[in-house]
Amino acid sequence: MNAASNPHHDLAASDWVRRHAHLVAPGTRVLDVAAGRGRNARLLAGRGAEVLAVDRAADALAELHGVPRIETRVVDLEAAPWPFGAARFGAIVVVHYLHRPLLPLLRGALDEGGVLLYETFAQGNEVFGRPRNPDFLLAPGELLTLAAQPPALTVVAFEQGVLRRRGESVVVQRLAAVAPGHPWPPTLRAPDEGGADARIG
Repeated sequence: MNAASNPHHDLAASDWVRRHAHLVAPGTRVLDVAAGRGRNARLLAGRGAEVLAVDRAADALAELHGVPRIETRVVDLEAAPWPFGAARFGAIVVVHYLHRPLLPLLRGALDEGGVLLYETFAQGNEVFGRPRNPDFLLAPGELLTLAAQPPALTVVAFEQGVLRRRGESVVVQRLAAVAPGHPWPPTLRAPDEGGADARIG
């Protein structure tokens, strides 16, 4: 399902991506899959990331031309070979898009210390509306299974269930996870006790 065709897709960044954007450090090379008009690319670029926004809809990507720190590429990831070769990214963002053959390729393209932010519709959404095709609906816990593939990602946050959006109910599943080498969770300094530093985290 292409993000550009989704009725929920506009220039307001995903709440999930906004909530976890702090995991993506300035200067990080980000792959935004099915970027559409760039709502999430704009958010991350505005925070200093270098974003490659890809989508099959050239007219949607055209709206990103000239936006600082955003490069665009028109590509149909479902109809062509993986276009990025051995390139790896410090963060990968996928919102409202699912093509299961790409999942291992996305995992393989995540660099050491990288961040995966994924959010899309899940089984049960067919009760409320589109998409209803099971090809576009995540199975329960499917993103957790993806994160568990070696080398396992650390799950920062995971949610699945019914949400209310603009007066409508949708069923979604969403994951924020980091690869080994990422500095999450932050190390916290506990109050000094007897002059000794104690750290938790």
